[in-house]
Amino acid sequence: MKKLISILSFGALVIIGTQCSSPKPAESNAQTEAQKEVSIKEQVANGAFLVDVRTPQEFAEGSVKGAVNIPLDEVESRLNEFKGKPSVIVFCRTGNRSSQAKAILEYNGIKNVTNGINTKTVNEELAK
Repeated sequence: MKKLISILSFGALVIIGTQCSSPKPAESNAQTEAQKEVSIKEQVANGAFLVDVRTPQEFAEGSVKGAVNIPLDEVESRLNEFKGKPSVIVFCRTGNRSSQAKAILEYNGIKNVTNGINTKTVNEELAK
């Protein structure tokens, strides 16, 4: 019985092990940030739709030049405003709401959506 359990346990480990992919090497933060900079900068140069998904009160305190305010809780009801844009860059305060907005947009067929994370990040990338 012990031998059977050992054989079954080993078989399960082999099956699980073959289904897992090997980990990819982690990119450095500097490399990831540099790639993102170019991407956002290029998108804006090509007419990206900049969308601040924070509340109107947060937006009034300052945002990214040229951005429009579509709060997260309105994104799904305002999908038509996103359609036909070459790309969309969503951002908020911490990246949480913009991540949710990106998921909503992609679920509804809006392609080329970038999570710009927050106003500081997008402003810094556009200034470089």
